Amino acid sequence: MLSNYIKIAFRNLTRNKVFSIINLLGLSTGITVCLMIFLFIMNEFSVDNFHKNGKSIYRVMRGIQNEGKEVGVSYLSGPYAPALLNDFKGQITQAVRVNPTDALITSKDKSFHERKIIDVDPNFFTFFSFPLIKGDPATVLLEPASVVLTESTARKYFGSIDNAMGKIVEVDKNLPLKVTGIAQDVPANSHLDFDLVIPLENYKDRGYMTRWINNGIYTYVQLDPTASEEQIERNFPRFMDKHMGLIMKESGFHFTLSLTPLHDIYFEQAVFDGAKHGDKRVVYIFLSIAILILLVACINFMNLSTVRAVERSKEIGVRKVLGAIKGHLVWQFIGESLLLTALSCLLSVGLLALVLPAYRQLLGYPLNLAVYALPIVLFLIGIMVVAGFLSGSYPAFVLAAFSPIQALKGKLRLGKGGISLRQVLVVVQFSISILLMLGTAIGTQQMGYLKNKQLGYNKEQTLVIPIDNNDIYNFFLTHKPEILAQSRVEAVSMMSGEPGGFFDGHMFDVESQPNRWKARTEFADFDYVKTLGLKVIAGRDFSPQFPTDTARAVLINRTAAARLGWTPKEAIGKWIKNTIQDSTNRTIIGVVEDFNFLSLKDPIEPLVIAPNDDRRAALIKLRPGDLPATVETIRQLYAKTRPAYPFEYHFLDQQFDQMYQADLRQQTILSIFAGLAIFIACLGLFGLASFSAQQRTKEIGVRKVLGASVGSVVSLLSGDFLKPVGVAILIASPIAWYVMNQWLQNFAYHIDIEWWVFVLAGLSAVGIALLTISFQSIKAALMNPVKSLRSE
Repeated sequence: MLSNYIKIAFRNLTRNKVFSIINLLGLSTGITVCLMIFLFIMNEFSVDNFHKNGKSIYRVMRGIQNEGKEVGVSYLSGPYAPALLNDFKGQITQAVRVNPTDALITSKDKSFHERKIIDVDPNFFTFFSFPLIKGDPATVLLEPASVVLTESTARKYFGSIDNAMGKIVEVDKNLPLKVTGIAQDVPANSHLDFDLVIPLENYKDRGYMTRWINNGIYTYVQLDPTASEEQIERNFPRFMDKHMGLIMKESGFHFTLSLTPLHDIYFEQAVFDGAKHGDKRVVYIFLSIAILILLVACINFMNLSTVRAVERSKEIGVRKVLGAIKGHLVWQFIGESLLLTALSCLLSVGLLALVLPAYRQLLGYPLNLAVYALPIVLFLIGIMVVAGFLSGSYPAFVLAAFSPIQALKGKLRLGKGGISLRQVLVVVQFSISILLMLGTAIGTQQMGYLKNKQLGYNKEQTLVIPIDNNDIYNFFLTHKPEILAQSRVEAVSMMSGEPGGFFDGHMFDVESQPNRWKARTEFADFDYVKTLGLKVIAGRDFSPQFPTDTARAVLINRTAAARLGWTPKEAIGKWIKNTIQDSTNRTIIGVVEDFNFLSLKDPIEPLVIAPNDDRRAALIKLRPGDLPATVETIRQLYAKTRPAYPFEYHFLDQQFDQMYQADLRQQTILSIFAGLAIFIACLGLFGLASFSAQQRTKEIGVRKVLGASVGSVVSLLSGDFLKPVGVAILIASPIAWYVMNQWLQNFAYHIDIEWWVFVLAGLSAVGIALLTISFQSIKAALMNPVKSLRSE
C-alpha cells in the first residue's frame, strides 16, 4: 500500500507540473530563508558555549550613574582581581584579567601593526577553553618573556606552525618575546577575539595595573560550586566601600559592582566595551521573519492543494467506492504533502549552499556548516514534519470528506467556505508581505535620514589618523607646522576622541553648583574648533594669544550650559574644575553650538573641551581638490621620519558606515527577506489565478458571446484577487506603524512616519499582485469563446 501511495504521489506531482513547480519553488525558498535565519540564530546563541567551565565563569561589571540611570561598564583596573580573590576566599576560585590592546609586532625584518592583542594573566588558557595546537595551557604564559600566537598569525609571521615555536618577536621595538604556544584561531562565536596573547606581567607597573581609579581591563572570575552569584553580589557594596570608598568620595563618582554570566556577555548592552556584542532583539525579529515567511510558503501549498480538489474528484470517488476509508485518504494527501516538503528541503540545501558565500559577507562573519550539520538535519526534519502536516492537513481533510457519488459525477465544488478560507489565506500572505515591505521602506528612510542629517560639524574631506603609538604621536607633535604648510591642508588638530568615537565621562566641581556634575570630555589642542568647523555662540575660542588658556581655560557646548542652568552668555567667566585632571579651577571662555559627537542613537550630552594633554586621534581638514595626491603628500612626509608603524587613516564621513554597520546589515537582510516573502506570495497568487481562469472558462465564453469586452473580463478576474490584497493593506499598515514606531525609539533622532509611505507600499502591493495575475486574466479573456463553450 505504501509503495502505491508513493507512486500516486509522484504521478500527481508530474501530472500537474505548473502547480508542483510553484509549490516546490515557494516551499524551498521559504525553507532556505528559514535555514539562513536558523544559522544566524544558532551562531548568536552559541557564543562562548565552547568553554568547559563556562557555567561558573562571570565577568565583573562596574556600574556608574549616567543621566539619572545606572549603566554597565566592562572595564576595571588591575587591583580588582587580586582583591576579589583575597576578600572572597572559598567563593571565587580563580580570576583572570584581560587587557585588549594593539602594538607594533616585529619579526626579523617584517613589522605588523596588530590590533587584536590581549595582555592576560598566566592562567588564561586554563581558565578559558581556547585550544592550543602547541604548548601546555598551564605553563605557556608563566614566563613574562613569552607570547602565544594564533595559527593564522604564526603562518603570517613564520610560514608554518612548527617554524614559529621558539622564535622571537618584538613588541613596540623594545619587548622581545619568545613564541611558547600556538592557539587555534578564535572561533567566530567568541566575545573575545585575539591574534596574540602576551603576559600581563610585562605591564605590572602601568597606571591601570596599580591605581584603582585607572580602569581599562576586563576581569573574569570563576565561582566555587557552593557559591552563588546573588551571594557574592550582596557583599560587593562592602567590598567597594573598603577599597574604593575614599576614592569615590574624593572624585564624586559612585561605582557599584555586579556579575554577568559568561553566556550573557555577548547580549549585554554595556557601554565603552570593545568586546564583540549582539542584539537579542534582532535575533527575535529575525526569528519572527522566518516564521512569517514559512507561513506564507505553507499557505501557498494549502491554497494550491485545496483548489486542485476538483481535478482529483474522480480519483477520490473511485477510491471511496472501492472501500477506501477517510483515514487512508487523509494520510495519502498528508503523505503527498510530506513528500513535496521533503523535496523542497533537499532543494533548499542546494540553494543555501549557493547563497552562503554572499550571506556570510552580509553578516560579516563566517558560518561553518560542518559545525551545525546535526542541528541543520534536525531542523530540516522538524520543518518537514511541521510544514508538511500544516500544509497538507486542511486539503487532506477537505478532499477526504467529498461525497463519492458527487465526486464520480465530476460535480464537486468547494463551496463558499473553501473560497472564503482561500481569501483569508491570501489576506494573511499579503499582510505579512506588506508588513515586511513597510518595515524595509521605513528602515531605509531612517538610515538615509541619519546619513544626511546635519551633525553640527564639518565631516567632509577630513582625515582621521588614530594615535595609538608613539610614532604617530611624535610625528604630529613635531611636524604639525609642515603639514599645515601644504597648500591643500586647511587645519590640523589632535584630540582624545573624534566625533563618533570614544568620549570620556568626568566629574566636575562647578561654580555656584551644590553638587558635582558629570559631563563628557574632549581633550584637544587649540585648533579643535577650526578643524571641525564648530560655531562659537558665546565668548571666544582657544588662542595662542592667551598663554593661560592651556591650563586655565575650557569650552563647553550649549547643552552643558543649559544643564547647569545658564544661557551661553551667562556661562562665560564661570569656573569649572575636573576632579581628576585639574589641580586648579578653569574658566569657561567660550560656548560652542551643540554638535552630534556621539551616535545619533544618543541625545546630545554635556561636553567640556579642555587643552589637557591626551591625544588619541589626529584630524586633518583638507581643502577641495585632488584628495589622493594630498594624502600621498602627507604619507611621504610621515615616511621621512622613519617610523616603525605604518601610516593608517580613514575619512571622518566614513564613521557613519562604521557606527551603524549592524543597522545597515540588518536593513539589507530585511530588504532581501521582504522581497522573498513577496515573491512567494506572488507565486501562490499566480497559481490561484491560473486555477480560477481554468475553472471559469465556460463562464468567460458565455460573457464574451453576450458582448463582454476583454477589459471587462480582465477586471472581473482580477477583482477577485485584488480585494484580499486591499484588506491585507488595511491590516498590515497599523501593525507596521506600531512595530516601526517602537524601533525608531532606539534613535534619539529619527524620522516621523509619513502617511504616503503606506500609500506607496499599498500601491506597490496592488501593482505587484495585478502584474502577477494579469497574464492569466488576459490569456483567459482573449480565448476564443467557441473553444471555451466546447470545453465541457
